[in-house]
Amino acid sequence: MPISHVQLPEDANGYHFGAFLEFNGDEPVAVISVFVEAIPIPEHQHQAAARFRKFACDPRHQGRGIGTKLLQYAFRAASTELKASVIWCDARLSTSAWYEKRGMVPFGQTFFKGPVEYVRMKTEDINQNVRLDREVDPQTGRS
Repeated sequence: MPISHVQLPEDANGYHFGAFLEFNGDEPVAVISVFVEAIPIPEHQHQAAARFRKFACDPRHQGRGIGTKLLQYAFRAASTELKASVIWCDARLSTSAWYEKRGMVPFGQTFFKGPVEYVRMKTEDINQNVRLDREVDPQTGRS
């Protein structure tokens, strides 16, 4: 996939994080970007909010807790660096259960981006709702 497919004009205004394993060299095994962006719920417009996008984990490293650890790190950064009290995302409907296990809840109607169905998800307690089920060994990438 060309880099132009994932670059957005607002990328320069975001915080970008990656998970790296010693044996994987300079290539990240997971990435996430966080932006200051109001949550699209009128009654929550007064809250300081952040949105995460471009969250991905290499399929060869999924199921090891790496994505959860990176999400937890991004949530803490949103809270401390961006002073966000709520964080949200557009999640593929097929992955919503994964986010729910990490304390997020769906809101609003589902919608499509091309052929893929999405749902918006949020958490209002950034530091408490993301729980790490297991630690990850940085050398092997295994829990």
